[in-house]
Parts: sequence; structure tokens; C-alpha cells
Amino acid sequence: MTRELWKGNEAIAEASVRAGLEAYFGYPITPQTEILEYLSKRMPELGRAFVQAESELGAINMVYGAACAGVRVMSTSSSPGVSLMMEGLSYIAGTEIPAVLVNVMRGGPGLGNIAPAQGDYNQAVHGGGHGDYKSIVLAPASVQETIDLMVLSFDLAEKYRSICMVILDGSLGQMMEPAQMPEMRPIQRANWDWATDGRMGKRERRVLSSIYLDPVQEEKMNLRLISRWRTIQANEVRYKEYFLDDAEFVIIGFGTWILGTFILGVWAVYRVGRGWLRLNAHRPMPV
Repeated sequence: MTRELWKGNEAIAEASVRAGLEAYFGYPITPQTEILEYLSKRMPELGRAFVQAESELGAINMVYGAACAGVRVMSTSSSPGVSLMMEGLSYIAGTEIPAVLVNVMRGGPGLGNIAPAQGDYNQAVHGGGHGDYKSIVLAPASVQETIDLMVLSFDLAEKYRSICMVILDGSLGQMMEPAQMPEMRPIQRANWDWATDGRMGKRERRVLSSIYLDPVQEEKMNLRLISRWRTIQANEVRYKEYFLDDAEFVIIGFGTWILGTFILGVWAVYRVGRGWLRLNAHRPMPV
């Protein structure tokens, strides 16, 4: 396929559609509103579900419900909006179901401003919501990487029955670059053995919940999460390294910031032995 000029936010939306996104629930907030705006037209064109919820709380709980039914589902927001979703994300993690969330980060804390930032890093990589869980966290540094990682995010979420977050600074959501989109995938919902897909009477009843009043069952759930995370750590580390063979210093970063330091500082490789490590996945981290 040929490359086309894509804006970061719109590339996120179209890549998700082509990856088989069945349902989107969100709420507008700068600097990610173009994702919601794009999908508000694109999803109905394809006969897929799009809902602008009454709030971020409503959106993430709609994601929760759709994910329980085995639907390939996503929401997007920006920093303070993502904070409002944290309770719902913890419920999704505790229920062990797949979902994708994109955070196009802006300045904070509080309402902050609408300038690009990377201040939600700790929130993303340490789970975010209450309880002891971890999310897969991907971090693109270009529009093309954003497209590629969006497609990957749905596959990882479903493979591990996990939340997959894609975090990017607001500048990447707004910039435009030539990029290549993948082919459109057909909607083929998997016959998950856990999904509550409305087939009562045709199979044994399935119940999904994040509440375990029996301490033994709560322990078993947490042990499952730990075991699953160890598998993710063993298989899903992603990074790119530059000039590390004989580097005295290594700059570690992600997103557009690390690319900026790379472009401005290549000369330092020869002057002070500096290398770069760019993280495409923050969770799991390279060790």
C-alpha cells in the first residue's frame, strides 16, 4: 500500500478500525478529540458501535460491559480524563478481560493545560487504578509507529486478557507524517470460552466479576495475574537502541522527546560516548 499523509489522532482512529475495532466509547477532551470526531463518522459507516458517553466514567464502564461480551473495544482520552477512568480500569483488570485505552497526554497536574506532556508515565506503568495489577503499556514515537502499535495493542490485550494502554504526548497526536495503513481486517469475533455473549441455554452459564469475597478466591485471582504478567515480561519487551556498544552514558526515554534529543545530540556519540535507548513498551520493561 502507498503512504498517505496522516494526522496522529486520525491515524489512531483509522488504524483501530482496520484492526477490527467493533465498539468505541469516549468523551471529548483536548488534545485527543479528533479521534472521537473521526470515529463518530467512520464507525457508523461500517455498521459498528460508536457512543459519545456522558462522561469519562460512563465511557470506561461501557468499555467494561462490551469487553465482557468479547467485543474488540477501545476508549481514548487525555490526562485528567484518564484519571477519571481509573476505577473502571481496575474493575477491567480484576475481571481479566481485554480492553484498549489510548492516552494522548497533556500538561498537569489538575486540569493543567492542553500543551503536550509526558507526565502520566507513572500512572500508566504502575497500573493506575487501585489494587495490585499491571497493564501492558506501549509508547509510539512517530505516526507510523502509532499505527503499528495500535494494531498490536488489540492483539496483545486479547492474547493476555489484559488492559493495553497506548500513551503518547499531545504533539504526536497533532503532528502529520506520511504513513502506511494496514489492510482492513474483517470482524471475526473469537469464540472466547469466558465471554458473556448472550448464549444462555446453549452452554453453561458464565459469570464475570471483579469481586472475590472469599479470600482464597481473591488470592487465586491475584496469582493468575502475577503468572500472566511473568509471561508478558518474558515475551513482550520492545525497545530500540542506538550507539550502545561503547556508550559511557545512556539516555532513556520515549515518544517525541527522545527523538528530539536523538536528532540534536548525535554528535555527542563521538564527543562523550552517549547512547540512546528508546522504549516502545514501558510495561514490560527491558531488564
